[in-house]
Amino acid sequence: MYFQPGRRAMSIVVAGTLIAAVCAAVSPAGARTDAQLGRSIAVDAPHADRCDPIGGTRCYLPFPNDFFTVRDGHTATGRRVHLRRASMPANKDGVHIDPTEQNRSDGFSPGSALIALLPGIDLNRTGAAPRTDIGASLDPQAPIVLIDAETGERVPYWSELDSNATTDATRLLYIRPAVNFAEGHRFVVGLRRLKDGAGHPIAPTDAFRAYRDRLDTHDSQLERRRPTMERIFADLGWAGVNRHGLVLAWDFTVASTRSLSERLLHMRDDAFKALGRSAPQFHVDSVEEATDGPLLRTIKGTFGVPRYLTGAGGPGSTLNNGRKRRNVLPDRNGTQTANFVCTIPRLAIGPDGRARPGAMALYGHGLLGTANQVVGVGTRSAGVTNTTYCATDWIGMASEDLPNVVAIIQDLSKFRSLADRLQQGILNFLFLGRVLKHSNGFSSDVAFQDGHGRSLLDGKHLTFVGASQGGILGGATSAVAQDWSRVLLGVPAMNYSTLLNRSVDFDAYGALLNPAYPDEVDRQFGILLDQMLWDRGENDGYAAHLTRNPYPGTKPKQVLMFEAYGDHQVTNIATEVMARTLHVRLRIPALAPGRSPDVEPFWNIRPVRGLPAKGGSYLVMWDFGTPTPPIGNVPNRAGEDPHGKGSSEPRVLTMTVEFLRSGRLIDVCGGGPCQTLP
Repeated sequence: MYFQPGRRAMSIVVAGTLIAAVCAAVSPAGARTDAQLGRSIAVDAPHADRCDPIGGTRCYLPFPNDFFTVRDGHTATGRRVHLRRASMPANKDGVHIDPTEQNRSDGFSPGSALIALLPGIDLNRTGAAPRTDIGASLDPQAPIVLIDAETGERVPYWSELDSNATTDATRLLYIRPAVNFAEGHRFVVGLRRLKDGAGHPIAPTDAFRAYRDRLDTHDSQLERRRPTMERIFADLGWAGVNRHGLVLAWDFTVASTRSLSERLLHMRDDAFKALGRSAPQFHVDSVEEATDGPLLRTIKGTFGVPRYLTGAGGPGSTLNNGRKRRNVLPDRNGTQTANFVCTIPRLAIGPDGRARPGAMALYGHGLLGTANQVVGVGTRSAGVTNTTYCATDWIGMASEDLPNVVAIIQDLSKFRSLADRLQQGILNFLFLGRVLKHSNGFSSDVAFQDGHGRSLLDGKHLTFVGASQGGILGGATSAVAQDWSRVLLGVPAMNYSTLLNRSVDFDAYGALLNPAYPDEVDRQFGILLDQMLWDRGENDGYAAHLTRNPYPGTKPKQVLMFEAYGDHQVTNIATEVMARTLHVRLRIPALAPGRSPDVEPFWNIRPVRGLPAKGGSYLVMWDFGTPTPPIGNVPNRAGEDPHGKGSSEPRVLTMTVEFLRSGRLIDVCGGGPCQTLP
């Protein structure tokens, strides 16, 4: 879902490019001949072998950046990330982040923000596209240009400065894609005509000016990069961007589909091949019968899953794939014991006491929570739908992982353990789905039967429901799932690197991260490094294959996304980036007129024309009256947090139950915006 200028604009661009080429060819004193005329410049670049001098004093900027890759004929992109530990940020104890695991990737995150440090830049004076006007990013004269070099198409984005920085000297420029980058593609970034607060032009670094103006550096390390920079200038030239106005330009490669998903897909295929036609082994530990209310019983127990983690697979463990760079796919290491909690509705038993087999749903719990959260969900739905809900702890980001999360914050080198455990957690969900559906699974146990030996589960209709964290991880899980095809993601989003600074939930963790990494720029860069690994276990790395372009042996899913306006915990803008990437359609009218500050609310998310609608994937916005969120990368703290309010709104329950049952999106809001106002 990338974009090109209109036909007239493209004609102007092409004509201008050809004229410029002709003028350069015939002008004896033109910029093309500067190097030949002996013009030179002294560039101070003492670590040019591992630090990119075009970005200024910060070794790792701009980022992501193909400067930090090398050629590798064994990868899908032909490149491999090659970050040096000496160039990585250090924590307060002087320990540099270890990039070993990032260096297994053949490119960078498909949802990563682009960052650069340009002290004093004023985005309003510059005229850069803000979050409220994403469409402006595609203007032919936009000062920031982002191009898919494989297709020549412009990529939509929004730009912002880090609202959390305390000084302009440490205030990063963020360029955030409005839709995920295409996997495996190379992209080119050009920044031109940048201005400071007084309207004065921002100057490039000497290193960048040397490449832009063809000035000889007399430095063999710098000169080796010149052909790469010329390629970048040529790519920008074809898009109508003249090199002479550039302040900064670079390129980067996005990780391939294989690099992002091969670990999890290997685990899935290997585990289910070993399982064959059998049901996973399980054990019921307890059955709690309800004396009244909508629930019939709550069942708790454990089930077995092939383990691909080191040791016993507990918090802090990593995938069992060794340290060698090409040793990517993990080996099985025994069996992981996972917990489960299931709720059975009273509707599963008829007036005659016999089973009325009902549908089944997996539930993904919230931030660092537990499977026990399914009890509340099961109770609320039990009065209106005959559906058994089951959950397991989402290891990697479950309550038992909290001490490991704290340890990671102190040393980001340990982040791999969170991302790796998430992938085992996804496999656990896949196995829980199989034990739910299989006739020799839960249906064979008396805890899931009526008093006559008949199963309370229909064994056919399995769906997935994830809320908050469960919505952020649930898309990844569903993208690789083979046992369900319909998905409800409540207040979901991607990716975590966009979410963190915009979530009130990050306050407590930021209070630990800030003193551990006291340098403001290092801290934000560390979050982007983490995202390269987080992609392997959250929506960001799998969204391109959830509703279309499915993985081999997997079917595309039908998805309903539920968004709460002004959400304090999961920012709306990250939900909408996910919606564009999934190609879902928007229920309209989404908001009352004047409610959104955007020039074009829900930019480029196609509307649903007429309800009920069936067979597609959808985004529904619900307005609970929360004030409009701030524009910058800070949380919304105004008014009441609407994050969990959908669970207590009967119309939301009616809408979601119908979607999970039939795949239809029905109108529960009388043709107007969906609102539950104070």
